[in-house]
Amino acid sequence: MFVIVVGGGNTGSQLAKFLLEEGHTVRVIDERPNVLEKLALEIPREMIINGDGSSPTVLEKAGIQKAQVLAAVTGSDETNLVITSLARFEFNVKRVIARINNSKNAWLFTPEMGVDVSLNQAEILARLTAEEMSLGDMMTMLKIRRGKYSIVEEKIAPSAPAIGTALKDLSLPNHCVISGIIRHGEMILPRGTTILEEGDEILALVDDAAREPLAKLLSRP
Repeated sequence: MFVIVVGGGNTGSQLAKFLLEEGHTVRVIDERPNVLEKLALEIPREMIINGDGSSPTVLEKAGIQKAQVLAAVTGSDETNLVITSLARFEFNVKRVIARINNSKNAWLFTPEMGVDVSLNQAEILARLTAEEMSLGDMMTMLKIRRGKYSIVEEKIAPSAPAIGTALKDLSLPNHCVISGIIRHGEMILPRGTTILEEGDEILALVDDAAREPLAKLLSRP
């Protein structure tokens, strides 16, 4: 994919590096001299555009006409909204993502403002912290469908109810699928007859309601 990232700070640079590692075409826009200097040490210079990302001329210079995704991740909510509106309504970019810096502004980041996906960093951190506190050793590895579902990982604890039980006999909650089992460093593709053992690392796809019942099956009584 061709992705334009507006904002070359920590969030933008990390995103750009990840996308490059995944084989995507990336352009990063920023105009701050210190940020541009740092970016040049992290990604190829030809991928860096010096300019104001809220300017249509600069966006055109970055190749927005052929961009499939634009991510506005500057430190200003107002700037991010200007950029997303331009991307969607002026240049018809198919997928527009925006960073929310101030949670009070979250209500503005809507499809009417050109935003398909908004990332409220403070809210994400708060939710993940609360989940980790309430669910013991269960780790959230990835959120999908705007946070409705999660891929989670948890090691089966000693004396957990699931030990010695075949998957087909395990009382899994609704909207919970065991997608993988790591045992002694090796991945096991789960079958109905697979017997769970202490120390197995369980990978599962769950919705929010299924997280706690699954954690109870895998953790100490």
